[in-house]
Amino acid sequence: MRASLIQIAVDEDESVASRRQRAASLVRDQAGSDLVVLPELWTTGAFAYEEFATEAEPLEGPTYEVMAKAASDAGVWLHAGSIPERDPEGPLYNTSLVFSPSGDLAAAYRKIHRFGFDKGEAVLMGAGREPVTVRLPETTVGLATCYDLRFPELFRSLVDAGAETLVVPAGWPERRRAHWTLLAQARAVENQAFVLACGTAGTHAGVPQAGHSIVVDPWGEVLAEAGAGEEVLTVDLDPAKPAATREQFPALKDRVLGLAPPRH
Repeated sequence: MRASLIQIAVDEDESVASRRQRAASLVRDQAGSDLVVLPELWTTGAFAYEEFATEAEPLEGPTYEVMAKAASDAGVWLHAGSIPERDPEGPLYNTSLVFSPSGDLAAAYRKIHRFGFDKGEAVLMGAGREPVTVRLPETTVGLATCYDLRFPELFRSLVDAGAETLVVPAGWPERRRAHWTLLAQARAVENQAFVLACGTAGTHAGVPQAGHSIVVDPWGEVLAEAGAGEEVLTVDLDPAKPAATREQFPALKDRVLGLAPPRH
């Protein structure tokens, strides 16, 4: 399974419409990959709080339309990062969109853990409630977004739902880049799953971004890592590796706390 992470740069001098088209072109360039991933809130910038309401769009808005076509044109599964979604009957949400190679919406995930400590995203956006997975031909993907990476219980719930690959788009600040790498590896090791963590480059509302998108295997080995600038990170993954790791070192079977109820 070939995965490509597009670490797009957010430049305040570039319009959202222009960046949307540029991102679509970058997606089309990844034809031949199985899964392509964009970062969190790349249309506005994750820290551009004042732009959220202005740039918010309905689920099936302009980003949806452009990304659906890009996925179809490239023939790839596309995790289109996240957008500021405007629910006509509720608040804004930080919502991730996943498209199939035919351009159909395969999944949408509203970010559960909002960053900001009673300001910023934490007060401007509503909280999602449901963990989301999506089945690809090669693997089951569990969805999380940026600040979610700090909450291991979410990833346990995704594993309980069958996730073998954990995809985390983010707008992670450079000043906490060490946490980004550490947490990506921790989530991979403890869940014996691939982690594909795709961040932004550039500066969002004066906040330098970490970049350094990273792909980690189920043993915690870093398979690929980007630098600080705009970059496409492509890596080939063995989709059988999570199951093989879990069989070889069956730590998940020894869980005692927080087990999901049995399925009927």
